[in-house]
Amino acid sequence: MVKYFCCAGLLRSSWDQVCIAFWQRYPNPYSNHVLTEDIIFREVTPTNCLKSRRLLTKTSRAPRWMEPYLPKQMASSAYIIEDSIVDPQKKTMTTLTWNISHARLMCVEERCEYQINRDNGSWTEIRREAWISSNIYGLSRAIQEFGLARFKTSVTKTMKGFEYVLSKMQGETPSRSLAETATERARETALAAKEKAKDLASQAQKKQYV
Repeated sequence: MVKYFCCAGLLRSSWDQVCIAFWQRYPNPYSNHVLTEDIIFREVTPTNCLKSRRLLTKTSRAPRWMEPYLPKQMASSAYIIEDSIVDPQKKTMTTLTWNISHARLMCVEERCEYQINRDNGSWTEIRREAWISSNIYGLSRAIQEFGLARFKTSVTKTMKGFEYVLSKMQGETPSRSLAETATERARETALAAKEKAKDLASQAQKKQYV
């Protein structure tokens, strides 16, 4: 059995501003649980869409009633995969996230779609869906209820974090289009990865001669 949740949100900022804020939303006062974020993969497709995969590290605290059923060596942090695709032509951004840590205990999958609000072209609407499941016999229902409650709280913090970042951008009009920004960031990421690979190769060669 899987718990399903769906909700909609509204940000009173343009779609371009929201997309840029998406990459700048950490850190913010409402995201203290987010420890690290790393880009695993990024590319600009032939249709000018930006595809990315990131690895996020977040704190993961279980309720006290659940502790007796958990391994004592269980880490207090969790790894999250985030896939995203930004389409500047259709003005849509879709994200998919899921946890790869403690997935047997509880798996939370989330899908978000950001698009221009139909009633006000200067605003952005967010449709959010989540699927929460657990494979712990006898406790799955309780764990799912706990996961759903935590997810709803997280959504509230996420929206507040977005609004915080966007408030710092108010009145600032991007000098370049989203597609140009995406292309440049993809190139910067590729260059940084190339330089890091060269550095590692150089270190490996030095060790061979020591």
